[in-house]
Amino acid sequence: MRIKINENFGNIKESYLFSDIASRVKAYEASNPDAKIIRMGIGDVTLPLPEPVVSALHKASDEMGKKESFRGYPPEYGYAFLRDSISTHYAVLGVSVDPSSIFVSDGAKSDLGNIVDILGDNQIVIPDPVYPVYVDSNIMSGHNITFINGNRDNGFLPSPSELSDKNIDGAVIYLCSPNNPTGAAYDRNGLSEWVDFAMKTGSLIIYDSAYEAFISDDNIPHTIYEIPDAYECAVEICSFSKFAGFTGLRCGWTVIPSTVKAGGHELSALWKRRQATKFNGVSYPVQRAAEAALTDEGIKALNANIEYYKKNASLIAKLLDSKSIFYTGGKNSPYIWLECPGGQNSWDFFDRLLHEAQIVGTPGEGFGKGGESYFRLTAFGSYEATLEAVERLEALLG
Repeated sequence: MRIKINENFGNIKESYLFSDIASRVKAYEASNPDAKIIRMGIGDVTLPLPEPVVSALHKASDEMGKKESFRGYPPEYGYAFLRDSISTHYAVLGVSVDPSSIFVSDGAKSDLGNIVDILGDNQIVIPDPVYPVYVDSNIMSGHNITFINGNRDNGFLPSPSELSDKNIDGAVIYLCSPNNPTGAAYDRNGLSEWVDFAMKTGSLIIYDSAYEAFISDDNIPHTIYEIPDAYECAVEICSFSKFAGFTGLRCGWTVIPSTVKAGGHELSALWKRRQATKFNGVSYPVQRAAEAALTDEGIKALNANIEYYKKNASLIAKLLDSKSIFYTGGKNSPYIWLECPGGQNSWDFFDRLLHEAQIVGTPGEGFGKGGESYFRLTAFGSYEATLEAVERLEALLG
């Protein structure tokens, strides 16, 4: 064939992090068929959908089977009932977000990967370690990336001061708080520093708030729009996946205020055009389920699930505290980011955990150079499995 391909794909890793993990686990299972493996690697929820969500799914599915209530193509930007519910959700958080600036999608990962479509060849600033989609989507588009290092000294919360030696002029800055993979979360002052920096440098913040529902500290913002100037310089991307257990249903949203402008254009107008061209919307039953998740009854049920996962995280954190092992997360996040004991690198520690304790976690190296000696555990398993994993870890760590 004489067609050309996007050569930038040659610059990303050939295999995805979790594919490598699955391959190693499969090989171990083949040699140890009786092993009881506890999986604490992939950040997938395990609790079932709560009753209000399931009831809404059933009702909406029944509607699709009747001529008078059947729905065809959904609106590209989301049904008004869900956009209004998300707007009300922000009002409960203490900020104002107009429904017209909310765009419903099939998940945060899609929007994080697709938003590069409406942006040009800008400076890209990404903290390291980081959720891989930020990096890979920009590499696929041929963009050069400036990494800022998260480390033990800054609590894995890098600040704009670490860009003082860079000539930043109109950069696209990716932030995630609470962070995946580190679980660290910016307080109000830390997030304000980034918003101030974006305003001064004419930059845009892409803010991933997929884990905001796990925040319990009053000084940690649930949304970047708690910082007033963010309405002019930030896009916020969120998801029902971890908040409402929708990893299998797929639903999320992106907020682009009309006041966020670049190149003489409202970014929201560009995103509207992009979505109308490349996206056919989220199914009606799923959007009704998402709406139910945001009702008072739904929030109550979802909070119970979140507290369940946070209880798991506290078990792991308590063990690490007792062993004087440095970590971040575990409180305002379902992730625990720990320093590998004995100076091991993350893949060596992965193999040790798998072979000696039959526990699967995620090597920090898969999230960037800053994670080479760190390891991510998730709290999304059952309480019983987490308790057993903690007992195994305690025996392993001595």
